[in-house]
Amino acid sequence: MAAPEHVPVDVNVPVRGYESPPRRWGSWRADRPGDLPEGQPRGDRFGHPGPDQGYALVLARRFEGRLTLTPGEHEKDALAGAVGVALKRASLFGRAPVVHDLTVALTIWGFLGVAPSDLVELRRPMFEEVAHPHHYTEQRRLADLVPEAVLRCSPAQITEAHAARWQDLLGDLPVAPH
Repeated sequence: MAAPEHVPVDVNVPVRGYESPPRRWGSWRADRPGDLPEGQPRGDRFGHPGPDQGYALVLARRFEGRLTLTPGEHEKDALAGAVGVALKRASLFGRAPVVHDLTVALTIWGFLGVAPSDLVELRRPMFEEVAHPHHYTEQRRLADLVPEAVLRCSPAQITEAHAARWQDLLGDLPVAPH
């Protein structure tokens, strides 16, 4: 570490430079108390970690003004719910989010084009106020309703499947009250 000029230096002592720490032989093992021996934990409300996830919020702004909403639906809620689905998709591929992740998420939930009335009826209460920070559980639920196998499909496959039968794109749908 460099010393200020006013600190006396013994000119007879050689100046020490940087040294790398000694090499550790063998592979690394998770043997310290805080290490996760089996990788990232999974479960309820853990989300789907991945690199540069904040970029999904930048991408979501590109869809502002382009969503097909029905009365009572709000753009900020649709985008907040779609971001969770998009982040789940990006993490499955081990990369940062791209615009196709948002396109897939918005297509699945019927926000890019005219959605069938039964999908709108289903999504309206699920997306209601989901943009509010206190509704993290609801955001996670929206992402968890989309199976991994669906998220591994291309945007074109999602669009085609949505037109044929949108229910196949979602997992365990809630039972509609009678």
